[in-house]
Amino acid sequence: MFNREKKDIFFDLDHTIWDFDKNAEESLHELYFKYKFDSLFDKESPTRFIETYTVNNHRLWGLYHHGKISKPELRKARFADTFTALGVDPELFPEEFELEYLAICPQKTNLFPHAHETLAYLDEKYNLHLISNGFKEACETKMKKSNLNKYFKNIFISEVVGVNKPDPRIFQFALKTTCAEAPQSLMVGDNLDADIRGAMNVGMDAIFFNPNRMEKPEDVPHMIVDLKELQSIL
Repeated sequence: MFNREKKDIFFDLDHTIWDFDKNAEESLHELYFKYKFDSLFDKESPTRFIETYTVNNHRLWGLYHHGKISKPELRKARFADTFTALGVDPELFPEEFELEYLAICPQKTNLFPHAHETLAYLDEKYNLHLISNGFKEACETKMKKSNLNKYFKNIFISEVVGVNKPDPRIFQFALKTTCAEAPQSLMVGDNLDADIRGAMNVGMDAIFFNPNRMEKPEDVPHMIVDLKELQSIL
C-alpha cells in the first residue's frame, strides 16, 4: 500500500481516537437540564441545542486551525453563536455552564470502536506519536482518563508547540523531535486539511479516518472508515 516501510505513526486525537462529538453530546445533555435550558429554549429535548452547537464548534475549530481566531474566542463564540442561531440572547448564556462543560467533557471516555485494540496492535510494531490541535489541559485529561498515554512515545500539542496543524512547522518539529523520517512516517487523522494535507505537504503519507463515510477527495490516496482497518493495512 505504501512505497516505503513505515516506522513511525502519528495520530490525531479528537475525532480520530477520542470521540469528541459523542463525549460533547453526553456532557451537554447533562448540563442542558441542570441549567434549565429546556425552559430557556422552550424545548424539552436538548437535541436541537446539541446539533447547533456541534455545527458551530466544527466551524470555529476550522478557523482556529488556521490561526484566524484565538482559544478564548473559540470558547466564547461556540456557545454565543449557538444561542444566537436558536433565537436567544447570547448575553443570557451562563459563564458557569462553559466552565462546567470544560471540566466534564474531557473526562469522558468514549473512543471510536477498536481504538484500544488497534493501538495495542500497532504499538508492538511501530513507534506511535500523537499530534493534536486540542488545548493542553483538555488533551492531558482526555489521554489520562481514557488510558491512552501508554501507547504514545511522544505527544505534541499545538498550544505547546506554538503552531497548529496544518502548518508544516508542527509536523517538522514532530519529525525532528522523534528522529523520524517523513517517507517512513504516516499520519492518521479525520481532518482533511489539518491532518491529511498538512502531513502530505511535508512528505508524509497519510490515512484519512472517515467514519462518517464522506466522499474521498481525489488528492487523498488512503482512507479508512474503522480504526480496525489499520490492523490489516499495517
